[in-house]
Amino acid sequence: MRNSTLFSTSFAWIGYAGAVVGAVLCTLIGSLMVPRFDIVNIAMVYLLPVVLIALRFTRGAAITSAVLCVMAFDYVFVPPQGTFTVNDIQYLLTFVIMLAVALVISGLMERGRSSDARRAVLAVEAETERIRSTLLASISHDLRTPLAVMTGASSSLVQGGDRIGAAERAALAQSIYEQAHDMAEQVAKVLQMTRLATGALKLERDWVSLAEITGSVLRRLTDLAATHRVLVDMPGDLPLVEADATLIEQALGNLVENALRHTPAGTVVWLRAQRREQDLLVTVEDFGPGIAQAEIERVFAKFSRGTDVAGRESRSSGVGLGLAICRAVVRLHDGQAWAERIPGGGTAFRFTLPLSAEPAAPAAEDA
Repeated sequence: MRNSTLFSTSFAWIGYAGAVVGAVLCTLIGSLMVPRFDIVNIAMVYLLPVVLIALRFTRGAAITSAVLCVMAFDYVFVPPQGTFTVNDIQYLLTFVIMLAVALVISGLMERGRSSDARRAVLAVEAETERIRSTLLASISHDLRTPLAVMTGASSSLVQGGDRIGAAERAALAQSIYEQAHDMAEQVAKVLQMTRLATGALKLERDWVSLAEITGSVLRRLTDLAATHRVLVDMPGDLPLVEADATLIEQALGNLVENALRHTPAGTVVWLRAQRREQDLLVTVEDFGPGIAQAEIERVFAKFSRGTDVAGRESRSSGVGLGLAICRAVVRLHDGQAWAERIPGGGTAFRFTLPLSAEPAAPAAEDA
């Protein structure tokens, strides 16, 4: 807020400085015009900075420009020169017109700027309301199923009593746990997306190994990955990256989880990384039905589920924030995230992390 106020103040002073400079320049130009041009034509030269400042700066700066130009024109060119006395009333009309032009143009510009500001505020409010409505609809839709499952399972446990065997009781309890876990993850994604969008999330950078992050991601997704063939190509000489390990793990985990959930069981998910000149390129490729070309960019939007090449929308659970969080995290690290279609079917999700000079290893002390 303070920076905005300082910027507004400095911007206003630029307008007043421009009014002074404009009057001086017009006086110099008018002095060169005196031998060949009538004094009325010289007055038109003074009108130019008045119009320009009225278009660009505040009303105060425009009025200042008009007053300074009138005074300079009167003092230097209007007989008797060297005084502010006006013998011919026609020049008074020139002064009035110049001031009126400044007031009219600056008034129109301020009205236009005010209208633009109102439209911007309305647009932000409309977008906020759209996101709120989409969020509520998405959460209510995606939480309805797990809530129904949990309600049914817990009801069976309560009402079944001794009639329920140990195996069935364990299965119902496991179902409640899994649904509650999924709900917790969805709510956590909503909260993190909110923190990323508002800039409340701060990076805790450290030198981290992408191979270690990959191992942690695959351990966390062991059950989900059991239905696929997960291939890992992670060279042993990959450099360390300066990043927030927790956030990068979540970004990579979201990509891998997305590939596992949206592709048929038994298909390959390939996770690989390679060093380039200025960055580290990480890729998660799947060999499912693929994403429609028109939907390649939209899959990174909030609450988006994507559409495959056959036009079918994803039916997996979730609020559609995984890829949006991934891109937000990568951009927070000054990297890029995007998706590409693979020839023959499938999708490659890629992101980059910039490389910087690694810290020097501490010198070994002599025994």
